[in-house]
Amino acid sequence: MIPRIENLPEKKLIGIRLQTSIINNKTHELWRSFMPRRGEIQNQISSDLFAVQIYEPSYFEDFNPSAVFEKWATLEVTNFNNIPAEMESFTLSGGLYAVFELKGHDIAIFDYIFRTWIPNSKYDLDSRPHFEILGAKYKKDNPNSEEEIWIPIKEKL
Repeated sequence: MIPRIENLPEKKLIGIRLQTSIINNKTHELWRSFMPRRGEIQNQISSDLFAVQIYEPSYFEDFNPSAVFEKWATLEVTNFNNIPAEMESFTLSGGLYAVFELKGHDIAIFDYIFRTWIPNSKYDLDSRPHFEILGAKYKKDNPNSEEEIWIPIKEKL
């Protein structure tokens, strides 16, 4: 699986966040609270959902499935005017990303990305947010679902 490499411009996002971990995964709780309210967000650029993860810089060096990270459920917007109650703005910094297309729900793709692709590529993992774009072809719990996984990268020195 070969990703496409993209230089992403900065994006403005509005949504809900929480602290979670692999062991104590609260992803379902996050999206259950966000999805019924997503229509409250004004100035949406599209209906694509952004699932954003923010990790501490050492998260992948000393991987621990109980280590906590921040997870966001968001939509992209043109501006931060009129942020709904109990939601927050988030600016996704731009930069270089490896974009992997996932069909189905095979989480083994993450093992491939971090243990095979990155070590054998001309890139290192960068310490910026990771995210997935859940677009029109995303279908929750459906084996035909499609999404994009965006991994922040930088050229190896």
